[in-house]
Amino acid sequence: MVTEPGLGIAHSPLPTVPVSPTPAGYRFAKRALDVIGSTIGLVLTSPVLALVALAVKLESPGPVLFRQQRLGLGGRPFTLYKFRSMHLSAEQSRHRDHVWDLIRGDGPQTPSSAAWLPIPLDPRVTRLGAFLRRSHLDELPQLINIARGDMSLVGPRPPIPYEVEVYEPWHLRRLSVIPGLTGLWQATGWGRLSFDEGVALDLAYIDRRSFWFDFGLILRTLWQIAVGRQF
Repeated sequence: MVTEPGLGIAHSPLPTVPVSPTPAGYRFAKRALDVIGSTIGLVLTSPVLALVALAVKLESPGPVLFRQQRLGLGGRPFTLYKFRSMHLSAEQSRHRDHVWDLIRGDGPQTPSSAAWLPIPLDPRVTRLGAFLRRSHLDELPQLINIARGDMSLVGPRPPIPYEVEVYEPWHLRRLSVIPGLTGLWQATGWGRLSFDEGVALDLAYIDRRSFWFDFGLILRTLWQIAVGRQF
């Protein structure tokens, strides 16, 4: 067992996942889009980043950024950045138990309870944090992850190691490509689908990957944010 630094949560060693073959031309175009998109995004949102950072610092004690280990391409760990949306004393084991129930399908299942959603009325989340999550502003620092090459603009969302502990073998294939800020699951069914249904969309994305498919998902995500639709 390995204990994740700062969280006090022990997890088992995780398997290495084979990387899906990616044509060189698409790989180059995707990386170019990521570098250009994340750079422009950081420049254009810099005033927002500064205001959110100040608001987080003023609202509650603790760091502005929340750093968390996630699993990227091939199951390799990296540090993901978000604006902190929870109190510093927040207990991570509650979230672990929540996602384990959703992945395993434990407990009474209805369409609403089975959907991959955050913990409702989570007392760990600050008032500002609730707004940042609804608006997705808490995700903006992940543009740094994209610029560094840990993530892409488009791809399956990177899981926390304790999520992968209860994956079924077929779930692991979502780790065979670089993770993204948004993806087919987020752009078409986020908050409405079960974990298995969402993973099925991630795998469909892996099979359909192309530059223009990625570009279309970026545009769809931007539109949803602009009209205030939670996805």
